[in-house]
Amino acid sequence: MSEGHHNRLAADTASLGAGDSLWQACVDQLAQELPEQQFNTWIKPLVAQVPEDFSKVTLFVANRFKLDWVRAQFSGRISAMLEKIYGQPVFLELAITPRDNTARPYSAPSTAVNAPNAEPPEIEEDVVPAGPKTRLNTALTFDTLVEGTANRMARAAAMHVAGIPGQLYNPLFIYGGVGLGKTHLMHAVGNRLLADKPHSKILYIHAEQFVSDVVKAYQRKTFDEFKERYHSLDLLLIDDVQFFANKDRTQEEFFNAFEALLAKKSHIVMTSDTYPKGLADIHERLVSRFDSGLTVAIEPPELEMRVAILINKSRAEGTEMPEEVAFFVAKNVRSNVRELEGALRKILAYSRFNQKEISIQLARDALRDLLSIQNRQISVENIQKTVADYYKIKVADMYSKKRPASIARPRQIAMYLAKELTQKSLPEIGELFGGRDHTTVLHAVRKISGERQTVTELNQQLHVLEQTLKG
Repeated sequence: MSEGHHNRLAADTASLGAGDSLWQACVDQLAQELPEQQFNTWIKPLVAQVPEDFSKVTLFVANRFKLDWVRAQFSGRISAMLEKIYGQPVFLELAITPRDNTARPYSAPSTAVNAPNAEPPEIEEDVVPAGPKTRLNTALTFDTLVEGTANRMARAAAMHVAGIPGQLYNPLFIYGGVGLGKTHLMHAVGNRLLADKPHSKILYIHAEQFVSDVVKAYQRKTFDEFKERYHSLDLLLIDDVQFFANKDRTQEEFFNAFEALLAKKSHIVMTSDTYPKGLADIHERLVSRFDSGLTVAIEPPELEMRVAILINKSRAEGTEMPEEVAFFVAKNVRSNVRELEGALRKILAYSRFNQKEISIQLARDALRDLLSIQNRQISVENIQKTVADYYKIKVADMYSKKRPASIARPRQIAMYLAKELTQKSLPEIGELFGGRDHTTVLHAVRKISGERQTVTELNQQLHVLEQTLKG
């Protein structure tokens, strides 16, 4: 916790517990930012519990519908605000109000705090709240994961596992680069299984934590407890197994746990930054186990998926992002979902701070540093690709002989932009569009230029494309 935040929280503790003041500060901020009706309906009735070490904040919600709504609409904003107030990330958990206080993860009275003037929440019958031992992030579900060709196979396999664990695809091994949604998929499997079978023994854990648990079991001679914990699970979700490299005893223990879980038809889902046989310094027998079920990759998200992610995540933050702005950002932030989310946070913060509507110009201002790093030269090839993406045609159509309007029109627009935004001559542009004559390019430039003056929709589309290309 930063010193300033620590002092501010400490000053409140005379009248409130430390956990109370953290949540109270968050509630006060939300009251200022949200419309009154939204705040009174969704935030005001929340009941929060915070352990003394501030390891997480548990919010209790009256029923399943309200839990899903708060998770989808407000969890991202609440997490960001808690992190801002506390000075470092705070794990946020949502749970349905239990029937009695004994079921709560933390029972210390000083750490339970109602939002101001909250009415006692109603209790839904026959629902078991997610226990803290699962370590699942309840915000990461299949519903909040944007589907695209980059993750379709992995998502389908994960849904199958969640629906019929212990059968096909065991183990499920998901690999891909940083920030592509591997962890999200694992949590989604756990959350779906827990919703269907509330009494399932589920554990999400990072590989480094497993290493730490092995070390502790050795030091304390508590291997019986260690084995009881891991060998009795119905579903083990383990992140970043590449961290097992060069740790012989850990690999031995994981192999034993692996065999025990498969023998009792429990399911194992793992992630890694590379495919099983690409893992370095992992025992061969363990690699062969990793590869014995289904191995699926998650690729960097394609353009349309990046646009959808930006629009959905913006909506979850209570803000509508215009599609042309999402297109502009998606074209300039390509690597992974995490970078997209970072860009979105910058844009939303810049918009709120300056009290301005979200536009391409605002996005450019907010992402100035990121865009200046790219600072790429505008090329005819880049124009062709951007225009093809925008009008949802193939890049190959730019230089093909096809002539239907759905293709010819974007091609003419790309020729016009090539003349406007590059130093290429008409014959050079014609050559890059499939060897067309310079008169064809001249006709396209004059046609689009003339129509731009009179057709508002075309002028708007050209404006978006120019802004996107100029970065």
